[in-house]
Amino acid sequence: MKKRYNVAIMGATGAVGSCFLRILEERKFPVKNIRLLASQKSKGKKLKFNGKLYPVEVLTHDSFSGIDIVLASAGASRSLEFLPSAVKAGAVCVDNSSAFRMDADVPLVVPEVNPEKILEHKGIIANPNCSTIQMVVALWPIHKKAGIKRIVVTTFQSVSGAGQKKINELWEQSKTFLAKKKVTPVEFPHRIAFNLIPQIDVFLENGYTKEEMKMVNETRKIMGDDSINVNATCVRVPVFYAHSESVNIETEEHITADEVRRLLADSPGVKLIDEPENKKYPMPAFAEFKDDTFVGRVRQDESVKNGISLWVVSDNLRKGAALNAIQIAEKLVK
Repeated sequence: MKKRYNVAIMGATGAVGSCFLRILEERKFPVKNIRLLASQKSKGKKLKFNGKLYPVEVLTHDSFSGIDIVLASAGASRSLEFLPSAVKAGAVCVDNSSAFRMDADVPLVVPEVNPEKILEHKGIIANPNCSTIQMVVALWPIHKKAGIKRIVVTTFQSVSGAGQKKINELWEQSKTFLAKKKVTPVEFPHRIAFNLIPQIDVFLENGYTKEEMKMVNETRKIMGDDSINVNATCVRVPVFYAHSESVNIETEEHITADEVRRLLADSPGVKLIDEPENKKYPMPAFAEFKDDTFVGRVRQDESVKNGISLWVVSDNLRKGAALNAIQIAEKLVK
């Protein structure tokens, strides 16, 4: 087994690509050489990694010669077009897009939940949707203990989940609104500053958005249980980083809120902050730039026999994207 690996990053100049570089450094991933890939418009840029500047190269089908691992975050269409070439060149790809998530031959992995699926890869491993990742990290210990039969989740998703242009737009809209000037949305369908937009991605025929159905289908695949009923409402909120979720579950077996707290306190990737009497609970302002999935407001649902409600917050660029992918790569090389 190799001790160091040649790594390529697809979408290196984007928000997740930048996060890939930071986390590879922080976790001292065994990188031998790194190749930064992006579109033609990024040609000539240089990015720093481990104290050295590397040029950004234009992504082509010939970009993967000698590469061992590809970390991809360039969008579904780019993944569909270029990752087969990477696999053909001998690389293993961890894809952050939606391109291959529901492909029966591609494992969809959250390392705290189903790391064994990594071994089933045929060259591509899919990274789930950011909102799905943090939810299943929090719910998996409960599912193992009491069996979850129904999930109702409302997400409050930061603008960074939609890319750097959306981050810039929230900043500009906020300045314009506070100056009491007219806000004209460009990247969003409506004003996002000091507002909520109950739509993420396009609406489907069933009235749900594509983002909401991702949470339904991905949760079942990751947790290996198609019988789990999932109902999702996804909302974009004027927060720069970190997604929040209000999650209500109904379990097969009765479990108390105290039992859930004890489970989560000992679960990998989870940090319990649940002292409402002291006004201590997870918030996006606290979770941004951190790796854990934070859980609080754990309480019994008094409207159903086996109900639990909880509040889940995580940095969508880290655990919701780059970190989860790198954790997959870490297990892959082991």
